[in-house]
Amino acid sequence: MKILRSLFTALLLGILFTNPSFAQQKRNYSQEADQAFEDKMFNLAIEKYEKAYSKVKSNKVEKNRLLFQISECYRLINDWKKAEGQYKRLEKISYFKTNPLSLLYYGDALKINGKYEEAIVQYNHYKEIAPNDPRGDIGVESCTIAPQWKDNPTRYALDKDTLKELNAYKEINSSEDDFAPIIADEKGKSIVFTSSRENSTGARIDDWTGQNFSDLYITYMSQKGDWSTPVFLDDQNVINTEGNEGTATFANKYNTMYFTRCGYEKKKVLGCQIFKTEKKGKVWGEPEPVKLGVDSTKIYGHPSVSKDELTLYFVSDMDGGQGGRDIWVAKRTKRNKSFETPRNLGPTINTPGDEMFPFLRSDSILYYSSNYLPGMGGLDIFRTVKTGDKWSKPENLKYPINSSADDFGICFFPNSEEEKGYLSSNRRAKGVKGGDDIYSFIRVPLLFTLSGVVKDDRTLQPLAGANIKMIGSNSTSIELKTDNKGYYKFDETQILPETSYELTVTKEGYFSDKGRETTVGLQNNKNFILDFVLVPIPVKPIILPEILYDLAKWDLKPQYQDSLQGLITILEANPTLTIELGSHTDTRASDTYNDTLSQKRAQSVVDYLVSRGIDQDRLLAKGYGEKVNRVINKEIVREGFTFPEGTLLNDEYINKLPSKNIQEAAHQLNRRTEFRVLSMNFVPKPKIDTLNKGKANAIQIVTNPNENSFTITPGEKETFTAGIYLNDFADVFTYEKAVVNFSMSPDKAFYMLEKGFISKTDFLGDATKVLLEGKVVDKAKFVLKKVRIGTNDLQNVEVTVVKDLKSPIVLGDAFLKTIGNYTIDKEKNKLIFQ
Repeated sequence: MKILRSLFTALLLGILFTNPSFAQQKRNYSQEADQAFEDKMFNLAIEKYEKAYSKVKSNKVEKNRLLFQISECYRLINDWKKAEGQYKRLEKISYFKTNPLSLLYYGDALKINGKYEEAIVQYNHYKEIAPNDPRGDIGVESCTIAPQWKDNPTRYALDKDTLKELNAYKEINSSEDDFAPIIADEKGKSIVFTSSRENSTGARIDDWTGQNFSDLYITYMSQKGDWSTPVFLDDQNVINTEGNEGTATFANKYNTMYFTRCGYEKKKVLGCQIFKTEKKGKVWGEPEPVKLGVDSTKIYGHPSVSKDELTLYFVSDMDGGQGGRDIWVAKRTKRNKSFETPRNLGPTINTPGDEMFPFLRSDSILYYSSNYLPGMGGLDIFRTVKTGDKWSKPENLKYPINSSADDFGICFFPNSEEEKGYLSSNRRAKGVKGGDDIYSFIRVPLLFTLSGVVKDDRTLQPLAGANIKMIGSNSTSIELKTDNKGYYKFDETQILPETSYELTVTKEGYFSDKGRETTVGLQNNKNFILDFVLVPIPVKPIILPEILYDLAKWDLKPQYQDSLQGLITILEANPTLTIELGSHTDTRASDTYNDTLSQKRAQSVVDYLVSRGIDQDRLLAKGYGEKVNRVINKEIVREGFTFPEGTLLNDEYINKLPSKNIQEAAHQLNRRTEFRVLSMNFVPKPKIDTLNKGKANAIQIVTNPNENSFTITPGEKETFTAGIYLNDFADVFTYEKAVVNFSMSPDKAFYMLEKGFISKTDFLGDATKVLLEGKVVDKAKFVLKKVRIGTNDLQNVEVTVVKDLKSPIVLGDAFLKTIGNYTIDKEKNKLIFQ
C-alpha cells in the first residue's frame, strides 16, 4: 500500500526540498540518509542508510541507529516483510533498551505478516517496558481475536483471484498498486479506481514509494460480464496530472465526482486537496478545489459525499483531531454554497492512529479503515451506524473482509438486493499481482431447510400422508404431506432468517404432535432435522397416572392434579377429540354406593379439566363402580409382589393373594381413572379471552365466567395450601397473608431452571451474577411467563427468590389481590374471588 503512504502518510503540505547533489569531497552517507528520511523519500533513504551502515566500522551506537532507521523506512513504505527482518535484528541486540518502540513495531510487523503468537510475545514485552501505552494491550487483543475470526469467517465471501470470480482478469490489477475502487454508474457496470501502474501520467518516479505517481482509471463491464482494459478516466488530461490523483467518490447521479489530488511541481511536493468535477456529456470539466479549511499546511482527501451533496466526509490531519489522520465532516445548506467549518467525528470514530477511506452508504452507515482499533492486521475495515447525531461503536467486519494485511477502500453496489461490492487489500493471495489489489466480495445469503421423517410410534414405520402445518412468526402458513417414506421438507424459500416456526403434525387415527425451530440469531447456513413419532389413538381405555382419593371422598386433591397434565396436553394438541373419563372402584361396598362414588370421582376429573380450559362438550364422565375389573397390561410390582401381565384383578384372584398388604395393593390397582377416545370430529369453538387493559408488562388475567374459586387445604395459623401451575409445571403454594411478593425458595427456583420450566433469560439483570455454583442466589428475580391459580391465567409474573422460606412457594394477601378481592370459605375449603 505504498501509494496510500505517498498520498497521506508521506506527503505533507508545504514541505519544500532541494534535491541535494551530495557532491561533497568526502560524502557523509548518514547525513544524506537522514535528509532523505526527513524529506519522506524513504526508498532513497534505505539506499543511503545501507551505504552508511556498510561504512561504519567501530561506532556500535551509530550502526544500531542506522539499523533502526532502515527498519523505519521499510515500515513507512509498508514493506512489512523486510521490516520484520530488520526489527528482528534490533530485538536480538536489545535495541529496545535504547528505543522501546522497536519492540512495538516488531510486534506490528509480525501481526501484519500473520504471525500472531510471535507478535503477542513482543507486545507483552513492550507492555512491561511501556505499561502506560495502550498499543501493547491493543496488540495482544488483536492477535488473540484474529485467529478466532479466521477460524469462524463471516458470511462475506471474497473472490479467490482478485476479481477473477467476476471475470475481471489481468487488466484490472497490475504489478503496481491498484486500490480505492468506486462504482461509477447506477447499474454497477463500471469501476473507477486508483493505480500507479506503468504509463501513468508523468514520467518520474515517486521517491516516497518507488512507483509511478498515481492516476484515476476506469474499466467497463461488457454484456458477457468481462471487464475492459482500464484506461485513464478522461482523455483530456483535466483529471490526471503529473502529481498523484486518487480516491474518488460520486454524487447520486454519477455526473459529479470528488477526488483527491496531491499536486507536483519541480523541486516541490505540493500537498493534498479535494477537488470536484462535473461531467457534461462524456467530458469531465476542469476540477475545482473544495474549500474545507484555512490552514494550507494540512492534508485533505479521501472524500465521500451524501446523496444530496450537502454532507461531505473526508480525511485530514488538521488541528483538533484525535491523533493521526482523522475522519471529518463538513456540511452546507445548498449545493451551490461552500461547506461550513468541518467538524471532527470525535473519539467514537477517530483514534490516536489513522482513520481513512470513509465510504458513506445510505447516508447513515459509514465504512472506514483504522490501524489503531483491535483488528487483524494493519488497516482493518469498520462499520458504524448513525442514529440521530450519534455514531454507534465501530464494528470490525472481521474475516474474510479483513486480513492480517491492509484492507481499505470498500464500496457497495447501489440499489442491489445482494450485499456485494469491492475493496482493496495488499494481502497475500493466489493470483495477487502487485502490492494493493482490488477484490470483489459478496455476502452469501443465509439458507435454511427443515426436513424430517414421521413414523408410527407402535411400529416405527414411516407414515405416508401425514399433514405438516408450519406457522412462522412472520405470519406465514404452509402445509404439506409426507411422502411414501414418511419424509417431508420445507426448502430455503420457505425457511427464512430471523423467523421462528411451529410445526403441527396430524394424521387420522393418531394423536397430533408439535415441534419448534428458529433461525433467529443464526449466522450460518443450517439444514434443520425435525423427526416426529405419532402415537396411534388406542381403542382400549388408557389408564391415567395414579390419582388417590380419601376414603369415601371424590374431591380431586391438588397434589394429584399434575397426573392430568399429560391428558391436558393431548387434548390441547388434538382439539377435535372427545373423550370419556371413566372411574372405577374396588369390589368392596355395595354396587349402588360404588356406582355413585365412581361417578362423582369421574365428574371431579371432568370439572378440573374444564377449569383448565377444556371444552365441557368434549368430556363425558362415567362411573363404572366395581363392574370392570382391571386387566394388567404390563407387569407391575407392589408390596414386593409381581402382578404378571394379563392378570384379571377380580375377587377370586385377590382373595388368593398371600397377604393382606398385597390384597390391599390389588384393590388399589382396581381403583383407577381411565380415558378413551369417543370421536375425532369435534368442531372447536372460538375462544374469547378477557385481558386487562393495563401496561404492556402488567399481569394479564383471564377468568372463567363460572364461579371463580378453587379448593384449598387449611394449614396452621390462617395458612393454607393450594395447587398452582408455573409455566405448565404443576405445584403447590402456601398462603401466608403478610408476604408481599411472589416468593420462591432457591432450591425450588433452581429445580425449575434445571428442568427447563424457566431459563437464564427469564432472570432480571445479569443472569451470571445470580446463578452461581449450582444455585440461585437470595433476592434474585425472574419472570414466569404463565401462572395459573384456580381458573385465573396470569402472564409475566415477577418472582423473588427468598432463602429460609417455610415452604418452597409462598404467596400472600398482596399478590392475590392483584387478581381481585377474595374471600376464604372455611366450611367449603374454598378461596373465592369476587
